[in-house]
Amino acid sequence: MADLKPVYRADTKAAAELALDELETKWGEKYPIVLESWRSKWELLSAYFRYPKAIRKPIYTTNAVEAVHRQFRTLTKTKGAFPNENSLLKLLYIGINQVSNKWTMPISNWALTIAQLSIYFKGRLDGIIKI
Repeated sequence: MADLKPVYRADTKAAAELALDELETKWGEKYPIVLESWRSKWELLSAYFRYPKAIRKPIYTTNAVEAVHRQFRTLTKTKGAFPNENSLLKLLYIGINQVSNKWTMPISNWALTIAQLSIYFKGRLDGIIKI
């Protein structure tokens, strides 16, 4: 829903709340349960506004995650059952290694994002990425 983008793309929490009001005005009658859920959980949903934009976009962007899930579904949908958990893990590991070669699109502003993440979550990335 394109009308939802101004909510999570807002520059500030206050701007997001105004956008949520506009969303509710337009769609409140058709989707009251959804908007009521957003309102009741707004403090949790809006927590990411305390971070800079460089961090917020990767938080709300799910394209990469959806691409991985799509590949996993493609690999497993024709299989009836797996003899054990390791056989499934091996299939997913091999499949993700093969498909990752096709992922050539760089993540926008990744250097800035990782730098900001390392500041906000001090020590959490030390074992993974050398900054």
